[in-house]
Amino acid sequence: MHRLQLPAAHSKLAPAFQDIVAAERWLAAQAANQPWPLLSALTGQIEAIDAAALPPPLSLQLLNRLRSAALPVQASQEARYNRKALPLTADEQQVFAMAQRLWRQLGIAYLRLAPHFAGTDKCLSLHRAANAIRLAQFTCYQASQACPPELDHLLLAILAQAESAGVLRQALGDPDYPHLGEANIAGLLSWAILLRLADPYHFSSAQLAVANRALSRWRELCAFQSAPDSDRKTLTIPLAPLFGGPLPAGLPGWLNVRSVDRKIRLRIESLRAGEAPEALKLGRELSAAACIRLLSDIDHHLRTPPSVPSQASGEIELAFGAEDAYAIFKGEELNPGSGMNARSTSIAHQRMALFGFDSLSQMPTAVQRIDVPSETWSRTDGQVTRLEANGPRLQAPCLIATLQGDQPCLGVLSRLLAAEDGQLHARLDWYSEQIEACTLQRVAASPPGQPRHAAFVLRSGSDISLLVPVTAGIRLDIGVALECASVVHLVPREVIERGADFVRYACRPA
Repeated sequence: MHRLQLPAAHSKLAPAFQDIVAAERWLAAQAANQPWPLLSALTGQIEAIDAAALPPPLSLQLLNRLRSAALPVQASQEARYNRKALPLTADEQQVFAMAQRLWRQLGIAYLRLAPHFAGTDKCLSLHRAANAIRLAQFTCYQASQACPPELDHLLLAILAQAESAGVLRQALGDPDYPHLGEANIAGLLSWAILLRLADPYHFSSAQLAVANRALSRWRELCAFQSAPDSDRKTLTIPLAPLFGGPLPAGLPGWLNVRSVDRKIRLRIESLRAGEAPEALKLGRELSAAACIRLLSDIDHHLRTPPSVPSQASGEIELAFGAEDAYAIFKGEELNPGSGMNARSTSIAHQRMALFGFDSLSQMPTAVQRIDVPSETWSRTDGQVTRLEANGPRLQAPCLIATLQGDQPCLGVLSRLLAAEDGQLHARLDWYSEQIEACTLQRVAASPPGQPRHAAFVLRSGSDISLLVPVTAGIRLDIGVALECASVVHLVPREVIERGADFVRYACRPA
């Protein structure tokens, strides 16, 4: 669709009610439904109202009522798709698709009503449309699914109508979102844009919740502008790259985020001074140190233009998890007989077809001859795409390893998302530190045959860190003994990185 045009309204259903009293009766009759059928029924009625020739004030009233009914039901279903391993199961995909469709259809229905109101009376429908499309995008972030470009087009359409009607900054309360207070359309659009700028796909579930909460509080500190400020201290971000090209004439093309950047820096200072995240309204999900890392990351994304992606292309074999990474670095199995060779059987034929041999043990650059399970991904423009259509489910960020030339490399697969065609895309980040693979020393009371835990010592100058699986059971400020490493004891001081299957600690020698 054109960026400022709406898709045509269509529905196979007629509205099940023609006034608010009948709508209440209909909702009462749906109360016994399970959440997913209820969401489906609500979405069907939203589409029916959008396509029906009802008086605009009545349509607006009915949409508001359906939205109020949908909010708690949809919130109860978020855990079924929020940061689950990819690809989603059929059930998870179905629930996500329904939630995303509900918010998209609701936003379109509100937006279609706006031209039927004069002047400042447009504000209510545009305000509700902005929040609905923001939620449609947020649902994609939660489920690690690519956002359809159409959602960006809808945000642009809201911005255009609100600016033209002079209601972009008109404050309005929302009974379904009392915690937002008197919000305006500019703030809701800024909230969506700020979260987009922060690159939400690389957040964990907890990080996404904290980032979304913080940016919701600072949304109205932003300002839409027709031109960037000449003041060097002002931080203005061009909107055209975010929306895929030049904006239509008359739309503000820049977003001033200087005040948000200042808020972030003040929060970091307060956390470093000992303030608790909850006291700063950041919630309980993350520790103070984790909040500092998250806010610093958001600040970096606001201040740094997107980097030009690497042009490296071709294919790369990735091994997943600490145990297989250990095998690549050491040339031996961590726990012989644990099933590594069995796990690798399913991909042997693929490697034979691609490289003419069936395991990394036969690669001419391999350190040792050992078969390490791996997946083949393609590399293009700084992004990797999984070639195997039916591979195992992955949850990011996760630990990866590979051989580059004759050198083993350790890194993290992050920003994992599923495209509309189902293909998995991600980003690879390789550790630049000197890496030493080793194991955690077993305690004396360990039962015979207990699996060993891989560990990786990372050094950069005088800084030293330890990366271990999440199952290692390490505690801060309690010494860790290592085997087959140049350093025998380390004391973890702080968690500096956490993934789905690993934790990295800043350490000091014991």
